[in-house]
Amino acid sequence: MLEDQNAYCRVEVISSLFGVTVRRVQQLTQEGIISTTKTLEGNRYELVPTTQKYIKYLSDRAYGKSKSEREMELREQKLQAEIALKESQGEMHRLKTEIASGKYIDIEEVKMDYSRFFVSFKKFALSLPSRLVGRIIGHCDPVELRSVEKDLSSEVMRLMDSFVVAGCTHEELEKKKRGKKSVP
Repeated sequence: MLEDQNAYCRVEVISSLFGVTVRRVQQLTQEGIISTTKTLEGNRYELVPTTQKYIKYLSDRAYGKSKSEREMELREQKLQAEIALKESQGEMHRLKTEIASGKYIDIEEVKMDYSRFFVSFKKFALSLPSRLVGRIIGHCDPVELRSVEKDLSSEVMRLMDSFVVAGCTHEELEKKKRGKKSVP
Protein backbone atom coordinates (compact mmCIF):
# COMPACT_ATOMS: atom_id res chain seq x y z
CA MET A 1 0.00 0.00 0.00
CA LEU A 2 1.20 3.52 -0.66
CA GLU A 3 2.41 5.41 2.33
CA ASP A 4 1.36 8.77 0.98
CA GLN A 5 -2.05 8.63 -0.70
CA ASN A 6 -1.71 12.26 -1.79
CA ALA A 7 1.33 11.46 -3.94
CA TYR A 8 1.71 13.65 -7.02
CA CYS A 9 2.85 11.91 -10.17
CA ARG A 10 4.11 12.98 -13.55
CA VAL A 11 2.17 12.19 -16.72
CA GLU A 12 4.55 9.35 -17.61
CA VAL A 13 3.80 7.55 -14.31
CA ILE A 14 0.04 7.87 -14.85
CA SER A 15 0.31 6.63 -18.45
CA SER A 16 2.36 3.64 -17.29
CA LEU A 17 -0.08 2.91 -14.44
CA PHE A 18 -3.15 3.12 -16.74
CA GLY A 19 -1.44 1.26 -19.59
CA VAL A 20 -2.02 4.06 -22.10
CA THR A 21 0.17 6.54 -23.93
CA VAL A 22 1.19 9.91 -22.54
CA ARG A 23 -0.89 11.51 -25.30
CA ARG A 24 -4.00 9.58 -24.16
CA VAL A 25 -3.52 10.84 -20.58
CA GLN A 26 -3.30 14.39 -21.96
CA GLN A 27 -6.52 13.80 -23.94
CA LEU A 28 -8.27 12.52 -20.81
CA THR A 29 -7.16 15.69 -19.06
CA GLN A 30 -8.43 17.90 -21.89
CA GLU A 31 -11.76 16.08 -21.87
CA GLY A 32 -12.08 16.78 -18.14
CA ILE A 33 -12.08 13.13 -17.12
CA ILE A 34 -8.97 13.52 -14.98
CA SER A 35 -7.30 16.69 -13.76
CA THR A 36 -3.91 18.02 -12.81
CA THR A 37 -2.86 19.94 -9.75
CA LYS A 38 -0.29 22.74 -9.73
CA THR A 39 2.71 21.89 -7.60
CA LEU A 40 6.17 23.41 -7.15
CA GLU A 41 7.53 20.98 -9.79
CA GLY A 42 4.74 21.90 -12.28
CA ASN A 43 1.42 20.27 -13.14
CA ARG A 44 1.10 16.83 -11.57
CA TYR A 45 -1.59 14.20 -11.17
CA GLU A 46 -2.77 13.32 -7.66
CA LEU A 47 -2.46 9.54 -7.67
CA VAL A 48 -5.52 8.28 -5.76
CA PRO A 49 -8.19 10.76 -7.04
CA THR A 50 -6.86 10.46 -10.62
CA THR A 51 -7.02 6.67 -10.45
CA GLN A 52 -10.52 6.76 -8.97
CA LYS A 53 -11.75 9.16 -11.68
CA TYR A 54 -10.23 7.00 -14.43
CA ILE A 55 -11.80 3.83 -13.02
CA LYS A 56 -15.20 5.58 -12.80
CA TYR A 57 -14.79 6.77 -16.41
CA LEU A 58 -14.01 3.24 -17.59
CA SER A 59 -16.89 1.79 -15.59
CA ASP A 60 -19.36 4.36 -16.93
CA ARG A 61 -18.11 3.72 -20.43
CA ALA A 62 -18.52 -0.02 -20.00
CA TYR A 63 -22.14 0.44 -18.88
CA GLY A 64 -22.92 3.07 -21.51
CA LYS A 65 -23.08 5.94 -19.03
CA SER A 66 -20.09 7.83 -20.40
CA LYS A 67 -22.22 10.15 -22.50
CA SER A 68 -21.01 13.61 -21.78
CA GLU A 69 -23.49 16.46 -21.35
CA ARG A 70 -22.44 17.86 -24.72
CA GLU A 71 -23.02 14.52 -26.40
CA MET A 72 -26.47 14.25 -24.80
CA GLU A 73 -27.26 17.79 -25.91
CA LEU A 74 -26.17 17.00 -29.46
CA ARG A 75 -28.28 13.84 -29.51
CA GLU A 76 -31.28 15.86 -28.30
CA GLN A 77 -30.70 18.44 -31.05
CA LYS A 78 -30.41 15.66 -33.60
CA LEU A 79 -33.69 14.15 -32.43
CA GLN A 80 -35.39 17.55 -32.62
CA ALA A 81 -34.04 18.06 -36.14
CA GLU A 82 -35.24 14.61 -37.18
CA ILE A 83 -38.70 15.33 -35.76
CA ALA A 84 -38.84 18.66 -37.62
CA LEU A 85 -37.71 16.92 -40.82
CA LYS A 86 -40.38 14.23 -40.48
CA GLU A 87 -43.05 16.88 -39.82
CA SER A 88 -42.00 18.91 -42.86
CA GLN A 89 -41.95 15.75 -44.99
CA GLY A 90 -45.47 14.96 -43.76
CA GLU A 91 -46.60 18.49 -44.58
CA MET A 92 -44.99 18.26 -48.02
CA HIS A 93 -46.75 14.94 -48.67
CA ARG A 94 -50.08 16.44 -47.57
CA LEU A 95 -49.59 19.41 -49.91
CA LYS A 96 -48.62 17.18 -52.83
CA THR A 97 -51.71 15.05 -52.21
CA GLU A 98 -53.95 18.12 -52.07
CA ILE A 99 -52.38 19.51 -55.26
CA ALA A 100 -52.89 16.18 -57.01
CA SER A 101 -56.52 16.06 -55.88
CA GLY A 102 -57.13 19.53 -57.36
CA LYS A 103 -57.48 21.46 -54.13
CA TYR A 104 -54.88 23.99 -55.27
CA ILE A 105 -54.62 25.80 -58.59
CA ASP A 106 -51.53 27.06 -60.37
CA ILE A 107 -50.93 30.80 -59.77
CA GLU A 108 -50.45 31.52 -63.47
CA GLU A 109 -53.76 29.83 -64.27
CA VAL A 110 -55.55 31.96 -61.65
CA LYS A 111 -53.93 35.13 -63.01
CA MET A 112 -55.07 34.27 -66.53
CA ASP A 113 -58.62 33.55 -65.32
CA TYR A 114 -58.80 36.86 -63.44
CA SER A 115 -57.37 38.70 -66.40
CA ARG A 116 -60.01 37.24 -68.74
CA PHE A 117 -62.74 38.01 -66.21
CA PHE A 118 -61.69 41.64 -65.80
CA VAL A 119 -61.39 42.18 -69.56
CA SER A 120 -64.94 40.85 -69.97
CA PHE A 121 -66.18 42.90 -67.02
CA LYS A 122 -64.56 46.06 -68.40
CA LYS A 123 -66.19 45.55 -71.81
CA PHE A 124 -69.55 45.01 -70.10
CA ALA A 125 -69.21 48.06 -67.83
CA LEU A 126 -68.08 50.32 -70.68
CA SER A 127 -71.00 49.20 -72.84
CA LEU A 128 -73.61 50.10 -70.18
CA PRO A 129 -73.94 53.84 -71.01
CA SER A 130 -74.55 53.25 -74.74
CA ARG A 131 -76.98 50.41 -74.01
CA LEU A 132 -78.90 52.63 -71.57
CA VAL A 133 -79.06 55.46 -74.07
CA GLY A 134 -80.29 53.00 -76.69
CA ARG A 135 -83.17 52.04 -74.39
CA ILE A 136 -84.33 55.61 -73.64
CA ILE A 137 -83.64 57.14 -77.07
CA GLY A 138 -87.29 57.87 -77.80
CA HIS A 139 -87.94 59.65 -74.49
CA CYS A 140 -85.34 62.41 -74.54
CA ASP A 141 -83.77 64.98 -76.78
CA PRO A 142 -80.64 63.66 -78.63
CA VAL A 143 -78.34 66.36 -77.13
CA GLU A 144 -79.51 65.42 -73.63
CA LEU A 145 -79.01 61.71 -74.43
CA ARG A 146 -75.48 62.38 -75.64
CA SER A 147 -74.75 64.35 -72.44
CA VAL A 148 -76.13 61.52 -70.25
CA GLU A 149 -74.10 58.94 -72.19
CA LYS A 150 -70.94 61.05 -71.85
CA ASP A 151 -71.51 61.56 -68.08
CA LEU A 152 -72.21 57.86 -67.52
CA SER A 153 -69.17 56.84 -69.59
CA SER A 154 -66.87 59.17 -67.65
CA GLU A 155 -68.29 57.92 -64.33
CA VAL A 156 -67.82 54.27 -65.37
CA MET A 157 -64.24 55.04 -66.48
CA ARG A 158 -63.52 56.82 -63.19
CA LEU A 159 -64.85 53.84 -61.23
CA MET A 160 -62.93 51.40 -63.42
CA ASP A 161 -59.72 53.37 -62.87
CA SER A 162 -60.23 53.36 -59.09
CA PHE A 163 -61.00 49.64 -59.26
CA VAL A 164 -57.78 48.95 -61.17
CA VAL A 165 -55.78 51.10 -58.74
CA ALA A 166 -57.07 49.03 -55.82
CA GLY A 167 -56.06 45.82 -57.62
CA CYS A 168 -52.50 46.83 -58.58
CA THR A 169 -49.28 46.97 -56.67
CA HIS A 170 -47.31 50.21 -56.40
CA GLU A 171 -44.80 48.99 -59.04
CA GLU A 172 -47.57 48.17 -61.52
CA LEU A 173 -49.10 51.62 -61.04
CA GLU A 174 -45.73 53.28 -61.68
CA LYS A 175 -45.34 51.29 -64.92
CA LYS A 176 -48.84 52.31 -66.02
CA LYS A 177 -48.16 55.98 -65.23
CA ARG A 178 -44.91 55.89 -67.23
CA GLY A 179 -46.73 54.16 -70.07
CA LYS A 180 -49.50 56.81 -70.15
CA LYS A 181 -46.99 59.71 -70.18
CA SER A 182 -45.21 58.36 -73.24
CA VAL A 183 -48.47 58.01 -75.23
CA PRO A 184 -49.37 61.33 -77.06
